[in-house]
Amino acid sequence: MISGALNIRGKRIATKCTMVWWKGWRDEDGSSVRGALSFDPTPDAQVLYKAMKGLGTDEQAIIDVLTKRSNAQRQQISRSFKEQFGKDLIASLKSELSGKFERLIIALMYSPFKYDAKELHDALKGLGTNEGVIIEILASRTKVQIKEIIKAYKEEYGSNLEEDIKSDTSGYFERMLVCLLQGERDDPRCYVDSAMVLQDAQALYAAGEKIRGTDEIQFITILCTRSATHLLRVFDEYQKLASKSLEDSIRSETHGSLEDAMLAIVKCTRNIHIYFAERLYHALKGAGTCDGTLIRVIVSRSEIDLNLIKAEFLKIAGKSLSTMILEDTSGDYKTALLNLCGSDK
Repeated sequence: MISGALNIRGKRIATKCTMVWWKGWRDEDGSSVRGALSFDPTPDAQVLYKAMKGLGTDEQAIIDVLTKRSNAQRQQISRSFKEQFGKDLIASLKSELSGKFERLIIALMYSPFKYDAKELHDALKGLGTNEGVIIEILASRTKVQIKEIIKAYKEEYGSNLEEDIKSDTSGYFERMLVCLLQGERDDPRCYVDSAMVLQDAQALYAAGEKIRGTDEIQFITILCTRSATHLLRVFDEYQKLASKSLEDSIRSETHGSLEDAMLAIVKCTRNIHIYFAERLYHALKGAGTCDGTLIRVIVSRSEIDLNLIKAEFLKIAGKSLSTMILEDTSGDYKTALLNLCGSDK
């Protein structure tokens, strides 16, 4: 918890404000991958070269190195590999590996911002637009992260992320994504103007439950431009006004990708760990596995808050994330995922 102040009738009083999504939860308890304490990229690069040299591939050696190093350490290994052997490590891995295991290992080799940029590019430029990926990334990243993702996207693909989103989406959903790209939601201050909180709650109520039809722009403006600390108070006030949660109102007033985006923002604001735990649960439950979501969430959160996500997953699923991975995946892919998840203790 961190201290803040609340403005009530012109007075500011001390309050407590919950650590929310914009803090990133980058703490010791949250990360499942912490890298090697005594690290030297030179022998690691040599192990990888040997694992891919000649006939056959030593997948276990690749797993042992890459899943037990931090992303920053993997970048050093990649540079060392090129210096020693004159080859690009990602290209070498792609030529030796295949399927879901290849997809996971290659994901580990991208820096975080380049990986998010790649996932967004694939979501926009593949067959059809994968709205779920775009929503997940833009709803859960901070202002600084979004700025770096936009920069990485331009560097890697030579195009403007906002323009690509505009060309592949439409209507209120497009407006919401463009608004999220501005990165105006995260504000580390814990000052909440209670008059503005009430005003926003009333505006949301008037835009949805109180009228026939929905004023989508009002929802988009408030959800995409207010700080998480502010929104948490708005959600409470809205519940009092409408006698139902904002989530319930969103479900009844909107539909499709716009509904999904609004719900994602509310969930990330309330508890980002529950949001990602739900993403993982839905990726694993039922017939088939959504490997794209499974890989993306585990890779992108492993050095931030995967242990905290795992705790919420256990509450939702009634079993651990590792147990469901054991049940739903196989081979080297399973081994690598379990290494990244860490122990259940």
